[in-house]
Amino acid sequence: MRKPNRTVVVSPPDPKWPADYESERRKIESALGSCLIRTHHIGSTSIAGIYAKPIIDLLADVTALCELDTHTREMQRLGYEVMGEYGIAGRRFFRKNDSTGIRTHHIHAFARESAELERHLEFRDFLRAHKNWAKRYSDLKRQLAQTHPCDIEAYMDGKDGFIKEVDRRAAVWKRGAVRP
Repeated sequence: MRKPNRTVVVSPPDPKWPADYESERRKIESALGSCLIRTHHIGSTSIAGIYAKPIIDLLADVTALCELDTHTREMQRLGYEVMGEYGIAGRRFFRKNDSTGIRTHHIHAFARESAELERHLEFRDFLRAHKNWAKRYSDLKRQLAQTHPCDIEAYMDGKDGFIKEVDRRAAVWKRGAVRP
C-alpha cells in the first residue's frame, strides 16, 4: 500500500516518550474498556537511547477484532483515524495527528495470541536486550532520513531488510536457541 509522501523526521531520543505513551495508554484503556487486554509501547520510541520518528506506537492486545470494531466512535473521539487492516491481515490500525497535522500516535491492534502481536513484541524486546543491534537500527534510520528526507516510502523500504533480519534473530533468541 503506497503511503503519501511526507517529510521524514528522525529525532534524538526524548525522555518524554515513555510518559507520552503512558498518557495515551490511559485514554485508550478508557475508550476500549473490556475489549482491551493490554497495551504495549513498541516502535523506536520504546527503545532507550535510539533515534526515532517522534511517533508513539502502541500495540493493543484485544479480545477480538470484531469487538474492537464496535469501538470505532470512541477511537475517533480520541482523534484517531480508523484505517482498517492497512496492509497487515488481522490487524486494526489507527493513526492520530496533532492540531497542526503532525503525526503523533499509531495503534496496531491484534487479537489475543496473534503471531503479529508476538512478532512486534519480540522485535522490541530483542533491540532492548541487544544494544549493538539497537544502535545499528538507530544509525540506519538516521542515514535513511538524510538520504530520503521527503520520501517516507523509500525510508520504509530502506529499513525492510534490517527489520526482517532482526525479526529472524529475535524469534531464535526468544526460543533460546542461540544468542546473537
